[in-house]
Amino acid sequence: MSVAKVLEIICEGKTIEEAINSGLQEVGKSVKNIKHVDIDHIHANVSDNKVSTFRVIVKISFVVE
Repeated sequence: MSVAKVLEIICEGKTIEEAINSGLQEVGKSVKNIKHVDIDHIHANVSDNKVSTFRVIVKISFVVE
């Protein structure tokens, strides 16, 4: 039987994909066995009537050894 743990993080990037990947890279420095990512919310920051960056709330699941 395996046990999983979930971390909730907020990450930011110029695209949604960049935001998620930057969050995964940062968490991956200290957490191993990441298995799933669940996107909770996506926020767009606006500057001069254009989307400047995306902020994403992500739940990262990983297996505890």
